[in-house]
Amino acid sequence: MADAKSMTGPQKAAVLLLTMGEDFTADIFRQLDDNEIRQLGRAMSRIQAVDPETIQEVLKEFVGEVTSPTELRVKGDAFLKGVVSRAITDDRAEGLLDDIGSDIGPAPFETLRDVDAKVLANFIRNEHPQTVALIMAHLDSGKAAEILSEFPEQLQIDVIMRVAELETVPHQVIEEIEQVLREEITSLGTVGAQKLGGAQTVAEILNQVDQTTENAILSRIEEDKMDLANEIRKLMFVFDDLSSVDDRGMRSILKEVNNEELTMALKTASQDLKQKVLSNVSERAAEMIREDLEVMGPVRLSDVEKAQQAILRVAKKLEAEGKVMIGKSGSKEDVFV
Repeated sequence: MADAKSMTGPQKAAVLLLTMGEDFTADIFRQLDDNEIRQLGRAMSRIQAVDPETIQEVLKEFVGEVTSPTELRVKGDAFLKGVVSRAITDDRAEGLLDDIGSDIGPAPFETLRDVDAKVLANFIRNEHPQTVALIMAHLDSGKAAEILSEFPEQLQIDVIMRVAELETVPHQVIEEIEQVLREEITSLGTVGAQKLGGAQTVAEILNQVDQTTENAILSRIEEDKMDLANEIRKLMFVFDDLSSVDDRGMRSILKEVNNEELTMALKTASQDLKQKVLSNVSERAAEMIREDLEVMGPVRLSDVEKAQQAILRVAKKLEAEGKVMIGKSGSKEDVFV
């Protein structure tokens, strides 16, 4: 047979596969189309013998090709579709590719993420509440909370109820809504089925609104769906829940909080939480906090809640990093014995 330098691509591939054996070659053939199999088959059928030097040259060239740091010139989505379609049945392949496709590309409603919350609230408040709920479920909880606080109370209740009850929304519906909104907000500057909403999403939103808004919304939900309100409450945690944090975790939280903010937050805290905090700071710092609380006159409840929310954000960040564990006050779940 001719030396490797004068061989065609199919001839080199045929030599390579012949050295790998029948089982390996069969696996490769399952990944080829009919035309590719024909080309390789013709090249193989003409081979009677190959000298060791030619085999060595072909293998060396192959290794050089697959290990060289050249640019990978292949479209990942097309490659994936081809591999999955050849490896498994058509119905299963279609379902898997749809699932994978829903997790790639820009996030739904990406164009809304950089729009000011007040502007966005005014922009979507006249949309159908179900559409508003769908949008809110895609935004991060902080942005959703800001928008929610701009709505009138009845709309707040309606939207939150719909967010809590959202489940699977067809990918096409999301795309259509997003397309309409994108066209409408181009002057402001500048997605498979998706699992959306639910009590967890509502809890994350309500954790970041003021206490008055939270209480009003939960009270209205209780009137219609007590079980849902209870589920949301279980998923939320409030400032006094920090009393469940162990001493080491509390010290981690307090390292990231200034004394002025801490004192303001403790204004309405339970005695248990106050004691927990004071026992995890120095004696001098504890004495200063006690004195500041004693001489502190009337303060706006909104200022107290703002300070508490700031500390809760620190606690949530540390919890997400695995540095603290926060449980619900009075809960017997996740108790270590």
